[in-house]
Amino acid sequence: MKPLIKICGIADEDNLIKLTKIEKINFLGFIFYEQSPRNATGELINSISHIDFKNKRAVCVYVNADKEFIEETSSYFVNPILQFHGDETNAFCKSFKKDFWKVIRVKDDESMNFVNDYPDASGILFENYENGLYGGTGNSFDWNLMNNVKDLDIKIILSGGINIKNVDNAININPWCIDINSGVESSPGLKDINLIKKLTEKI
Repeated sequence: MKPLIKICGIADEDNLIKLTKIEKINFLGFIFYEQSPRNATGELINSISHIDFKNKRAVCVYVNADKEFIEETSSYFVNPILQFHGDETNAFCKSFKKDFWKVIRVKDDESMNFVNDYPDASGILFENYENGLYGGTGNSFDWNLMNNVKDLDIKIILSGGINIKNVDNAININPWCIDINSGVESSPGLKDINLIKKLTEKI
């Protein structure tokens, strides 16, 4: 089965509108983390209600954010998925009564054990571990570490430096979804539409 496709780190309104028109994209991700160069601005969020997402679902990305901030920013979207990148507990993640994905930063084989801490997650997103960074490292996996996830009975999302040159490695893991960010950008937050079309065709 072909993996679903998420384009994450959208920070430009015109870019977003073009992305909604690419049929093969399933999820559109928005980062709410000020330290990220792809942080979604108030200007972009205020335009959301005027944009037709068609059949695509929004994913709101957070890193150790407080409850009020999460509730406020996610309220701009229709039925969004919440994606948690920080040290959030399962109880905190599920308290919003929305589907949520929990990110596991893969450092070694032991990293896989953290999956058991999030029994209520509707998906687990694996990304490359880099000390001191929560996501957006742009570096891909030691793919040998990922062979262990094939047998997990959960929806697997793969992220981290995935681009047109290495996407075959991600597909071979047989994930439910592939999360693409910096690998299709012309600059941080600005996606290269032609490159995305080529990548979605390849997937």
